[in-house]
Amino acid sequence: MRWDAQTLTPPPGEASGGAAPALLPLAGLVRSVTTPEFAGITFHEVTAKSVLNRVPAGSRMPFEWTINPYRGCSHACVYCFARKTHTYLDFDAGLDFDRQVVVKVNSAEVLRKELAKPSWGRHQVALGTNTDPYQRAEGRYQLMPGIITALAESGTPLSILTKGTLLARDIPLLKTAASQVPVGLGISLAMTDEALSEAVEPGTPGPRARLKLVSRLREAGLPCGVMAMPILPWLSDSDEALDSLFSSLAAAGATGVTAGALYLKPGGTREWFMKWIAAHHPELAGRYRRLYGSGSYAAKEYRSWLAGKVRYFKARHGFGNSSGFSHRDLEDDPRGEEAEYPAGIIPQGPAGTPGSGTPAGAGQLTLF
Repeated sequence: MRWDAQTLTPPPGEASGGAAPALLPLAGLVRSVTTPEFAGITFHEVTAKSVLNRVPAGSRMPFEWTINPYRGCSHACVYCFARKTHTYLDFDAGLDFDRQVVVKVNSAEVLRKELAKPSWGRHQVALGTNTDPYQRAEGRYQLMPGIITALAESGTPLSILTKGTLLARDIPLLKTAASQVPVGLGISLAMTDEALSEAVEPGTPGPRARLKLVSRLREAGLPCGVMAMPILPWLSDSDEALDSLFSSLAAAGATGVTAGALYLKPGGTREWFMKWIAAHHPELAGRYRRLYGSGSYAAKEYRSWLAGKVRYFKARHGFGNSSGFSHRDLEDDPRGEEAEYPAGIIPQGPAGTPGSGTPAGAGQLTLF
């Protein structure tokens, strides 16, 4: 069945016929689309005025600019820290985050205009900081090739963090980009248990598929760091689970690993995850409430305990000297974990060295 035949809301100026009205007054809405290929998911196609987003000045992130061509994510990870950002669009942070996906269909075109401004300083741009740029919809919309090409041709370093094996489609393009500018690549993978992965991140490719992607990137001569986050208390923090994880990442050739405990941001993620725990692991519900109290971070004692475990297994599998260990003496400063990225993700090299300057009209003070 053709994609266009599934339009719920037609483009402005066309007769609506029997089409359903738009669910929300989204800025720049072109149309809303459903298709049997993505059962239960609605895509809201919008035209963006800007796609470059300035990271807040007080942030500890190791980059200043981000691009997120999608908002909402069909990966449906129950622990996703970005869930609350969907409420800014008047969607809810639960099922709407998984099933109401906003697509900035003109991302590449708008980006080229922003990068062409004299004020653009060729700062590193990070992709995948809020929702995954290689979620399944990218197979249909194919926004990333235009974005990667625009960044590389402008001399702008870039980094990509994803769980999506669709990234493999763009390996040739990324190799070309890496010959023009520094490129960093990262895969998010925190467990090797396929059944647990299916339960907590049901829309993602499984661990084996992501490990193969790490190997493919390394075989192509590209860097690939791994964000082994979140480690889930009592679900993926055993010696067996951590040993399996780090041994598998070493075998796949990961250039570096960052590991960290589950982060439960209130206002969306915490509530959604706790609901999932109560339904699927009721025996752990009380333990999670005590471990996290009323905050976002696990208790200091747990983080310190996990830090020791992770240090041991990283060293055992050859990652002892790799950068980006998120539990490095951070027991009293848990926010520091958010800013730690493993070797391979942050672009390195002399080409496209970031300069200074802010493109007029670029989005400000937002990670999405």
